[in-house]
Amino acid sequence: MYIANINNTATILLNPIEYLKGVGPQRADLLKKELGIFTFKDLLELFPYRHIDKTQITKIANITEGTEYVQVKGKLTQFDIVGEKRGRRLVAYLQDDTGELELVWFQGINWIEKTLSVGSQYLVFGRAGFFMNQPQITHPEMEIMTAETAGAKSFLEPIYPSTEKLKARSLSGRQIGKLTFNLFTVLNERELEENLPQPILDKYKFISRYKAFKQIHFPVNADEYYAAVSRLKFEEIFISQLRLGMLRFERHRFSRGLVFNKVGELFNTFYKNYLPFQLTGAQKRVLKEIRKDAGSGRQMNRLLQGDVGSGKTMVALLSMLIAADNGFQSCLMAPTEILAQQHYNSITKLLKDMAITVRLHTGSSSAKTRREVLQMCENGEMHILIGTHAVIENTVQFKNLGLAIVDEQHRFGVEQRSKLWKKNEVHPHILVMTATPIPRTLALTAYGDLDYSIMDEMPPGRHPITTVHRYEYKRPQVMDFIKDEIKKGRQAYIIYPLIEESAKMDFENLMKGYEEVKAFFPEPAYWISMVHGRMKAAQKEANMQRFVKGETQIMVSTTVIEVGVDVPNASVMVIESAEKFGLPQMHQLRGRVGRGSEKSFCVLLTSTKISAEARQRLKIMCETNDGFKIAEKDLEMRGPGDIEGTKQSGVLDFKLANIVNDKALLEEAKDIAEKIIENDPGLSSPENYRLKNFLQLQKGKTMWSKIS
Repeated sequence: MYIANINNTATILLNPIEYLKGVGPQRADLLKKELGIFTFKDLLELFPYRHIDKTQITKIANITEGTEYVQVKGKLTQFDIVGEKRGRRLVAYLQDDTGELELVWFQGINWIEKTLSVGSQYLVFGRAGFFMNQPQITHPEMEIMTAETAGAKSFLEPIYPSTEKLKARSLSGRQIGKLTFNLFTVLNERELEENLPQPILDKYKFISRYKAFKQIHFPVNADEYYAAVSRLKFEEIFISQLRLGMLRFERHRFSRGLVFNKVGELFNTFYKNYLPFQLTGAQKRVLKEIRKDAGSGRQMNRLLQGDVGSGKTMVALLSMLIAADNGFQSCLMAPTEILAQQHYNSITKLLKDMAITVRLHTGSSSAKTRREVLQMCENGEMHILIGTHAVIENTVQFKNLGLAIVDEQHRFGVEQRSKLWKKNEVHPHILVMTATPIPRTLALTAYGDLDYSIMDEMPPGRHPITTVHRYEYKRPQVMDFIKDEIKKGRQAYIIYPLIEESAKMDFENLMKGYEEVKAFFPEPAYWISMVHGRMKAAQKEANMQRFVKGETQIMVSTTVIEVGVDVPNASVMVIESAEKFGLPQMHQLRGRVGRGSEKSFCVLLTSTKISAEARQRLKIMCETNDGFKIAEKDLEMRGPGDIEGTKQSGVLDFKLANIVNDKALLEEAKDIAEKIIENDPGLSSPENYRLKNFLQLQKGKTMWSKIS
């Protein structure tokens, strides 16, 4: 029984999966828990990961050494269990009119034995091989011949993802295919209406939407399958880009914003008298983009991505001075107390001769300091508040917050960032910053609804960091090199990996490493700081500050220092067990050195036994300092995966498209979507009616994109 009218597309695809023939309540519960299949639509969009060619039946005599997968039909003549213990196996023989085929099972023998019937006709499929010059299939798929299975299939058989729990309930990848086949008995052209405008269909010669879904599941041949994939990939990417483009259009059209209509005395005084270095072309470009946004009368919502050390903090400071010139307060939120303290120290140092009030607010602030800060926020005495997530607490009330900056945005949840909106009646301008370079293809999908700026230029005076890979047996030479750098007055980091599964093992590895480092650098000739996750915040901060002030020459740490430590005097970064690190993390760690005017070095220490993939990562690190190139390589090697902070956008969950392999398609779909929105933002023309109707039928999404 089906609870939807078969002529109603929206409702039939939203039918609960238990109403599909062959499912029922118990199987439905499993499908929901194991594969997230709740409706007919979910099953329709569960695409097979491979197809088996069962369109042909091969005669046994025609099986050769070059035959891979084969399907034969014949009579089971005999079977027997032979061998003992580990050598125990079930052997059966199938005959057709040309020869005999041996079938062998090493697992599930007792169950298989009960299902076999000598004298019955079978359809057998599997990977062909030869043993003692006789054709053989190990662990074949067996179907007893019925009227339904008497001949070869008219399509390539789909195999779907499954789980052990599903297989235990007779829902293997093949059986899920039977459910999908049942689904197509109640679907036709009317239920899968066209959603792309006719000009797009004509331009790319796409097959119909119904045919694409039918052929991606049950293709009659490879050409039909690839035509279906091409059509549905484009649709998937194009619809996501259209949705993002419309979100951006709506935000630009309706998001009322505060107007920063001047660049005044504070900005100009700092720029002329206190700017410590000349701005790069990239910094100037980004500032112009921010000034344009903030003066437009609509709320700015901009992502600023820049490589480690590209000068994002200076852009943030100059933007906050523009806000102050226009009578507004600013807030800078950082993910850790270390980073918040670092921002506070550097910004107060830069503004020490100016009439700008800057305060710090973190979870460890004293009660007295907290009261002072809250009062100054509320009465408007404070121009800039820097802090951790403590700044979004309800107790923090601003008189007129005009600009909210979020540093290392991927470390905050969307809902946390959204609380900044509520700090002013008219939403403040939002600038989110990340030091993790984002490949263009990822930016188009994960942040396509935001305006984004790229800082791809380093400030003057920065030397490229020399990166080398050394094996464990070269450790004494690496330590001698560190000693040479310390003699020159420099400092060094030695970083150990985090193993998420075992905090205890992390601690033991670090302590073992610390003792090893002490053996090379005995006190009092050398002083060492140590920082790790088990330390109390105050102890961690104290040890960090000893290194920052130059009281210790070496920092031994886990990756807690990946973000947030700025020590211009540090010239060496040693990454222990570097093969255990991903590219972005190694690049972030490397960015802790090279912050001063001296030449800096990064040493990647590994064992001699490392995988080919790890070797490739190390090679990339040694070849380039460009974070954007590294991010592209990382995306190529790993794929988009579960990229931190992007799942919340809901647009990376492509079922068919791959943002690495389908770059050109992504760019093209984006261009087409932008032209449609530019010419017909309401999708009100007859040509775009299909699109409008389709988007209205989709489930609504929380408009988090309006936050950041």
